[in-house]
Amino acid sequence: MTDLNRCPWAGSDPLYLAYHDDEWGVPVHDDRTLFEFLILEGAQAGLSWLTILRKRDAYRRAFAGFDPAAVATFDEARIAALLADPGIVRNRLKINATVGNARAFLAVQREFGTFNAYVWGFVGGQPIVNTPATLADVPAETAESRALSADLKRRGFRFVGPTIMYAYMQAVGLVNDHLVTCFRHPSA
Repeated sequence: MTDLNRCPWAGSDPLYLAYHDDEWGVPVHDDRTLFEFLILEGAQAGLSWLTILRKRDAYRRAFAGFDPAAVATFDEARIAALLADPGIVRNRLKINATVGNARAFLAVQREFGTFNAYVWGFVGGQPIVNTPATLADVPAETAESRALSADLKRRGFRFVGPTIMYAYMQAVGLVNDHLVTCFRHPSA
């Protein structure tokens, strides 16, 4: 496993390596997983992704297995309990945003049939496969992430800025930004 050429950001932490090798850049079409990454990417704002990966199981437990219908029903008592949960990022704005985003997510599902149909529309239904040679070639945001961000904000989502949305797009495979030297790049 260590003799593979990987994107340098994967480092050597086994959790990060598994995320890089098995998830990052892999197209996701399951609404619950799309919701999970939407919440985790928002939680990551201002923190390292590895911090969030280490808390992922606690997030699954705290947020009803990332069932948006369940999360949408969270009341003030449930939010107060989450604020006391050391397994997650205890930030009131992020927790409140998660509940609000669940409600907005359900509205998108009602309008488009699935969140999958909605979000994949921003890339024409197919992953954007880039060819970065170095990490410096990977942008922080793109026209597509700005469009997704603006539309999500219009629909009431929070913690969905264009940089967060570009990270989301990479995480769920709307975009493949594995370096061309990485074994996960399609040309490898």
